Amino acid sequence: NKGYEYARTRNPTREALERNVAALEGALHGFAFGSGLAALDAVMKLLSAGDHVVSGENVYGGSHRQMTHIWSRMGITFTFVDGGDARAVAAAVTPTTKLVYAETPTNPMMRLCDLAATGEIARKAKALFVVDNTFATPFFQQPLQFGADIVLHSTTKYLNGHSDMVGGMLVTSRDDVAERLGFIQNSSGAVPGPFDCWLALRGTKTLALRMRQHDANARRIAEWLEKHPRVQRVYYPGLRSHPQHELATRQMKGFGGMISIELGDTAFTRRFVGRTKIFALAESLGGVESLIGHPASMTHASVPAEMRRRMGLTDSLVRLSVGIEDVEDLVADLDQALGDD
Repeated sequence: NKGYEYARTRNPTREALERNVAALEGALHGFAFGSGLAALDAVMKLLSAGDHVVSGENVYGGSHRQMTHIWSRMGITFTFVDGGDARAVAAAVTPTTKLVYAETPTNPMMRLCDLAATGEIARKAKALFVVDNTFATPFFQQPLQFGADIVLHSTTKYLNGHSDMVGGMLVTSRDDVAERLGFIQNSSGAVPGPFDCWLALRGTKTLALRMRQHDANARRIAEWLEKHPRVQRVYYPGLRSHPQHELATRQMKGFGGMISIELGDTAFTRRFVGRTKIFALAESLGGVESLIGHPASMTHASVPAEMRRRMGLTDSLVRLSVGIEDVEDLVADLDQALGDD
């Protein structure tokens, strides 16, 4: 049976996906899970009661909810800081810090974590450095090259790219970490089914083509939005106006397909997200089709309002997942939705 006596423990299709994504990230080991949050759950199971985590405050709402409402009850403490400020990360480290967690770019404010600087902070603290690379994908960014110990993905998003499966992934090149993650994966059992793994494998075959188009479309749209009178601010690391654009050019090979915009008027924002015709109103992201979302009431509704305000995540912020459709059609759709009619 070549060791495939029980599918929770080992499955050939799952292992093919794990090897595939590990190779894309330049890692030695990969572990697939039933969702991105299941992958995060496995990371947290590396810790023990009394351990401390430093996390970027602008993380996916589901990640924040899991940390604060589940793992905090298990005796793990969390400090949330501006993950884009390495000095703030360093200042938050304590003798009990065992893990530093970052998204880059962040969801939805498109803030960047300085991977090299933060990796060095974690190394000096003897803490694991875990990076959620979902937005950038390994096509545009490989955090292990900058000192990350574990890279996390929601394979639901860009790696799969077709909005037809749910999954998560962890990769690492550390043998000791891989041994522990493998035990957790098998013991907890939050693994994906073979068909979902097959779908994700199919998606990785076109990752390069899709990411190039996502990136090209997003750059064109971000530049257009920046000039639109209805738009107060555009958050996209590919714009020279982005405060971390220089960092983006150093650690990313491209800027991806995610854009957030500040409209400044809550009533107009709610009207806008309901008026698009090509951009579908939905919570997910990273598929070939364009999506629009209202983070304050959707993906980040579980994040306390005070924290949202501190991050700049207002009730008039809109997130765009730019697909691979004809870019002029997408611009025209946004233009009519932003209009006065």
